[in-house]
Amino acid sequence: MFSANNPDTLRQMYATDEAWRIRQETHDRYSVPAVDFASWALGCLDWHGGEWILDLGCGPGRWFATVQKILPDAHYFGIDLHPGMLETHPQRRTLIVGNALNLPYASGTFDVVMANHMMYHIPDIEGAIHEIRRVLKPDGVLMATTNSVHNMPELQVLLHRAVTLLVSPGTDRFQTPLPPSDLFTLETGTRLLSRHFYAVARYDLPSALVFPSAAPVLAYLESTRAAREPQLPHGVHWNDVMLIVGEQINRLLEHFGELVISKLIGVLVATDRGDFIREYETCRANAHESKS
Repeated sequence: MFSANNPDTLRQMYATDEAWRIRQETHDRYSVPAVDFASWALGCLDWHGGEWILDLGCGPGRWFATVQKILPDAHYFGIDLHPGMLETHPQRRTLIVGNALNLPYASGTFDVVMANHMMYHIPDIEGAIHEIRRVLKPDGVLMATTNSVHNMPELQVLLHRAVTLLVSPGTDRFQTPLPPSDLFTLETGTRLLSRHFYAVARYDLPSALVFPSAAPVLAYLESTRAAREPQLPHGVHWNDVMLIVGEQINRLLEHFGELVISKLIGVLVATDRGDFIREYETCRANAHESKS
């Protein structure tokens, strides 16, 4: 099992929200241009007011504040597998600890299910999609944010170089630790959701992380240690990898003055008859009636 959806790894990663906050604060502080990603992503949907929204893998509630600001009359519910991630969520009365593979809600409850940067942590993604479809209304919408497979390529190059220097002599084939999101990217997620929903739209947000020093880059990587370290080749140790990555970054900073990491993230919107496909379905139905 890939470490990104290994139960033991996930318990370690999300026992508290500390590592998650490091990653979020890194994006908030160093992204160029500075974009409120939650507002941008929610703006990709067609809202009418009063929606029932399920925040799947809600964590400490980063999306709740934006939902409350943009959709003050929405009915918000949050669920997360890890109790420690819910401790600082501001909307405690509508939260529940639960599993995406067995959602404790009646069929046809929600207008929108948000699954933001979390689908890749589910061991049975297709099983979760079936559950999401079950709790959605017939014209309901799944909104799933994630990364592109081309997100942060420079970071992967730095890791690959470090691992290459550390593997045993004569090792021909080895795997550089992959980011957790590789299990459900904008590319693979589009294909996967297309098997289950009538229509899927993809919206991309390209940007970059611009770092003036090595410390925040290393802190970001350290926050992903639980997922990446188990993927290291035999005999290669995490602390050695980080030492070499830090040395590489410092050389780049001496030469360029900053380290630029390309970002490509976005949102997938999937539905059978709602949101962006609603007008088309209405026109098609009217055309059918006219012919008959």
